[in-house]
Amino acid sequence: MIDLVQLRREPDVVKAALARRGVSVAEVEKAVALDIEHRQLLQEAERLRAEVKELSRKVGEARRNKDGATADELTATSRALGDDERVASEATDLVASRLRELLLMMPNLPDDRVPDGADESDNVELRRWWPGMDDGAPFPSFGDHQRVPHWEIGRELGILDMESGAKLAGSMFALYRGAGARLLRALSSLSLNRQSDAYEEIRPPSLALTETMMSTGHLPKSADDMYAVERDGLWAIPTGEVPLTSLRRGEILDESELPLRLTAQTNCFRREAGAAGKDTRGLLRVHEFEKVELFAYCTPEQADDAHADILRRAEELLQELGLPYRLLNLCTGDLGTASAYTIDLEVFSPGVDRWLEVSSVSWFRDFQARRANVRYRTSDGSTALVHTVNGSALGWARVWAALVETYHQEDGSVRLPDVLASYFGGDATIR
Repeated sequence: MIDLVQLRREPDVVKAALARRGVSVAEVEKAVALDIEHRQLLQEAERLRAEVKELSRKVGEARRNKDGATADELTATSRALGDDERVASEATDLVASRLRELLLMMPNLPDDRVPDGADESDNVELRRWWPGMDDGAPFPSFGDHQRVPHWEIGRELGILDMESGAKLAGSMFALYRGAGARLLRALSSLSLNRQSDAYEEIRPPSLALTETMMSTGHLPKSADDMYAVERDGLWAIPTGEVPLTSLRRGEILDESELPLRLTAQTNCFRREAGAAGKDTRGLLRVHEFEKVELFAYCTPEQADDAHADILRRAEELLQELGLPYRLLNLCTGDLGTASAYTIDLEVFSPGVDRWLEVSSVSWFRDFQARRANVRYRTSDGSTALVHTVNGSALGWARVWAALVETYHQEDGSVRLPDVLASYFGGDATIR
C-alpha cells in the first residue's frame, strides 16, 4: 500500500503522483478524509477506554473502603461509558476497514523515471541488442524458413502439441513433447545455474494463501485474472514473485542480511481474463507457463543496484541465447499496480513478426513490504520497511517460441544455440 504517513504530510505530492496513474483527486481526498475520521474515532475510543479504566480503579478503591454506595454509582457510570466505548470502537473498526479497502485498490506512486502515457503504445524504447551489433552488424534479417510460426514448427517436429493441451485442460494450455519438453527444462536449468553465485534457490508451493497474494498487490485488484481454489481458500500463483515476497512476511531482518537475494523456478497460472480479441495462438498467451524469478529484499539505498543486477542477468541470458531483444520503460498507463518503476525485456520472434515480453524487472519501493510487514533493523536499532525488487530470468513460453522460430533451419530442423548443447547430450539440434 502507499505510505499513509506520506499521504498525511504531503497530500498534494501523493495526489499529483497518483493522478499520473489515473487515480482521481477525489479518490485520494476520500482516503484523506477517512484517515482523519479514523484517527478522531480512535482518539475518542481511547479516551473512553481510559475513563473506564480509571473508574474501575475508583470502584476498587471504594469497595476497599467499604463505600458500597459510591462503588455502585461508579460502576453504573463505568457500564454506560463502556457501552459508549464499544460503540466508538466498532465505528473505529468500520472506518479503518473502509480506509484499508480503499488503500488496497490504489496503485503505487510512479517513480520520476516513469514516462506518462495511457497504455503500452506509450512505453519508451530504451535500446536494442542483437548478435554482432558491437561489431557493426545491422539488425538481423530473417529468411523465409525463420518466418514460420512456432506452433507450425512444433507440430511438424512433434515438440508442441496444443491440441492435446486443450483436450486435457482446455484452450490456451500447452503440452510440450520430447525435445520440446527437454528444451523447457534446459532453459530453467541454464538460468538457475547462472544465478547460483548470488541468489539462493527456493522451490516454493504453487498455491498461496489469500494473505500471500495480498502482499504483492495481486489481490484484490487483479482477482479476475487469478485462478482460485475456493474450497480451500487458496490461489494458484501467477508468478514466483508471490511466494518470494512473503517468505519473510511479518519478520524483522537484520540490515547486514540485505540485500537478500532469492530465485525460484515455478509454474505460473493466469486466467488471462482480458485476452478476448487478442492473439492467443500457440504460446503467445497461455494460462500456464514456467519461469525463473529473481527477487531481492533490500534497503532503499540498495534498490537501484538490485534492480540493475536483475536486469543485467536477464539480458545476459538473452545474449547467451542469441535472441534479439529490446528494453522498454513502461509508462504510467502500463505499469503494474504495485510497481513504481518497470523495465520490460521483449524478444523479437520472427515467425510471428512481433516483439514478445519475456521479463518485467520492477522496483516496488516499500509498497509490498508494507502489506507483508517485512522490516529490517538498522544499525541504530530502529526499524524500517524493506524495499522489494524482482524480475524474470526468464519467462520460458515466449522464449521457447522465439528460439524455435529464430533457429529454424531450411531443412526443417531447429539448431539451438551452443549454450544449450550440454542439456541435449552435446547436440542441440531438434530434427
